[in-house]
Amino acid sequence: MAAEGFLVMAAVVAMASAAVVSALKGGGGFQGVLTLVRAFPLEERVELEAIKARDKARHARMLQSFSGGIVDFTVGGTSDPYAGGLYYTKVRLGSPPQEFNVQIDTGSDILWVTCNSCNDCPRNSGLGIPLNFFDAATSSSVSPISCSDKICASIVQVASAECSTESNQCGYSFQYGDGSGTAGFYVSDMLYFDTILGTSLIANSSAPIVFGCSTSLFGDLTKSDRAVDGIFGFGQQGLSVISQLSSLGITPKVFSHCLKGEGRGGGILVLGEILDPRIVYTPLVPSQPHYNLYLQSIAVNGQLLPIDQAVFTTSGNQGTIVDSGTTLAYLVEGAYDPLVAAITAAVSSSVRLITSKESQCYLVSASVSETFPAVSFNFAGGASMVLRPIDYLVHMGYLDGAATWCIGFLKVQDEGTTILGDLVLKDKIFVYDLAHQRIGWADYDCSSSVNVSITSGKEFVNAGQLSVSRSSSTTDIFKTIHRTYTALMLHILVLFIGIQFL
Repeated sequence: MAAEGFLVMAAVVAMASAAVVSALKGGGGFQGVLTLVRAFPLEERVELEAIKARDKARHARMLQSFSGGIVDFTVGGTSDPYAGGLYYTKVRLGSPPQEFNVQIDTGSDILWVTCNSCNDCPRNSGLGIPLNFFDAATSSSVSPISCSDKICASIVQVASAECSTESNQCGYSFQYGDGSGTAGFYVSDMLYFDTILGTSLIANSSAPIVFGCSTSLFGDLTKSDRAVDGIFGFGQQGLSVISQLSSLGITPKVFSHCLKGEGRGGGILVLGEILDPRIVYTPLVPSQPHYNLYLQSIAVNGQLLPIDQAVFTTSGNQGTIVDSGTTLAYLVEGAYDPLVAAITAAVSSSVRLITSKESQCYLVSASVSETFPAVSFNFAGGASMVLRPIDYLVHMGYLDGAATWCIGFLKVQDEGTTILGDLVLKDKIFVYDLAHQRIGWADYDCSSSVNVSITSGKEFVNAGQLSVSRSSSTTDIFKTIHRTYTALMLHILVLFIGIQFL
């Protein structure tokens, strides 16, 4: 009778499995019967390696059918101007992949790396990182972009490309705000990256992208003290990597970073949305080449400064932009002078003032966090960015036994652009939600893990501690399945116990 009871139980389990499958499909009855076949014979001993090999093959099939997720990048560098003053990440390009350290720059659009034919490029870096050069001849997947290519035609329309009739190559030559620049040609090749799929599950993914191969540099880009292999532009134009990958359906049209300011720096960079209940959002100014925001007022210790609203207007070369490629911060004269005056008035009785050519400095014997006031930048939508003293001051050394701190904002003429660089961006989550044309931020310890969403109901934890949580709707589905399964198992158990006493 025990054997007969086991057979009855097995039959009921099969029916229960079919019922669960039916519930998942939304059916009201049994849709079919699952045939269960053992992967390994019951009579044979199976080695652990064989089981691991089968699991690995199964996981590979799962990854091949995956259509999108979070792309996770490592972050190095620091906001300290005396230790480089920039943040960088690694990208892998070509087949076989070649690795490059590129600066994270939200103030430009193009990803470019130095070519092996570059004569003006530095050969070593003061950042302590190796410098590499892209060799198109060794990549089996590279494809030059010709002048007749429709991609080149679209790039030329936005004035970031030029065509050489002699070489028939789609080239470029552009200059950054600090006067440095680069020139070269566009190619298409494979970009390799890590895609986070779930709990401790990372896919080695790749996608073809268009990027620049630089053959010449000029300005500060030629100097070795801050040399990197290129620049990773995170702008919102069509040729940026975030735009290319989102158009392929690989990533959502949102990316986030959390740049660590203390110690050796580093941080978090993901193509996905970091989630935190404290994040406040403000809209982007539409139809702008950069991440322009509506700055409305500035306050010191909660008191609004007497600043003419006209200096914050976005028009031509005027406005307020977020730029991770800038180390310090820049403020137009009409806002800079009232800000410095208010900060100085708040601390003049407890510090010694030092006036330098470019900035207001102070000799401080106590802690700056206890001495200096909080500064608030107030944006459209009621979003305020509260700056701690270390978010607007730069430590310049010591004099007469006291620490020297200077205002980290530099003055630009009216009709100029206010730029929020790494000094302000550090130690905060920043979310660039291109799909909804907004930017959000919140103070955060960037050495901690973060919750990241791909805006489709899945949430993951990044920064080395991967775990998965679900949206409420997804959780409800699994709770329903769990309750159904539990009820079925209890029913099976009752039947089995009853059979034993027959």
